[in-house]
Amino acid sequence: MSSASTNLLITGANGQVGRELQFLSADFPELNFLFADRERLDITVEAAVNEFFTDNNIGYCVNCAAYTAVDKAESDAENAWRINALGAGLLASACAARQIQLIHLSSDYVYHNEKNTPLQETDVTNPKGTYAKTKLQGEELVRRHHPGSSMILRTSWVYSSFGNNFVKTMLRLGKERKELGVVFDQIGTPTYARDLARTMLRLIQRVETGKLDKSALNGIYNYSNEGVASWYDFAEAIFELRGMEVKLRAIESKDFPTPAERPGFSVLNKRKMKERFSIEIPHWRASLRSCLDEMAS
Repeated sequence: MSSASTNLLITGANGQVGRELQFLSADFPELNFLFADRERLDITVEAAVNEFFTDNNIGYCVNCAAYTAVDKAESDAENAWRINALGAGLLASACAARQIQLIHLSSDYVYHNEKNTPLQETDVTNPKGTYAKTKLQGEELVRRHHPGSSMILRTSWVYSSFGNNFVKTMLRLGKERKELGVVFDQIGTPTYARDLARTMLRLIQRVETGKLDKSALNGIYNYSNEGVASWYDFAEAIFELRGMEVKLRAIESKDFPTPAERPGFSVLNKRKMKERFSIEIPHWRASLRSCLDEMAS
């Protein structure tokens, strides 16, 4: 059993998942959290990464740092690659050199194949667009540099009471307009960042308390909330749960063109995650209600 002072490094600490990890940190006293934003640790600079790891006795690293501006990435490919690919690889190398467990967050965008049944970790990847391609490159670098003790979590449609996201956008637009057009032909599952953050911390906690062997935290896993929705369904639920009267129009993706192509089907199969770790995952509507309650409190 590990000591009660195990250091857990969280990169990208000011993003949605990073902020949720900060919120939950008090519930995990066996861990000493080191929250690093880009100012504290620039993961794209090898010397900075090595210096930080040398100065801090890190037991785990959760990489939440990511370039997530999907459309902007099309005109800012260099920065997207540096953060999503290069940075992930540098963290993996630093972790491998020191035998540190790495958990790396990735995206449903890496799949983008022609399937219309829930996506499994072994399915073919076919990323389209800069964001998607750099996220897959990051995965590949993590696996190449730290194959023995790196867990890659692919997730989808992340939202939170922190940061900017679809839920906040809908709430803002719903106050400004009486009618909204929302895409109905992109299908996936919303993921409450707090559920994802709590799951990662519970897995680390189980290792720390001797209930799970650290070797289990390796390989690629899907994680999202349960259930299926289109963006239209998601928006409808947001307004319904908030008691807002907003008329929604179902529109096709072609009627709302964007610089980056979105996957048409991104429902993730979580069977591997649930069976290997015996975890229960909340339905997306229940988690959406929890998030909206949090935002209203």
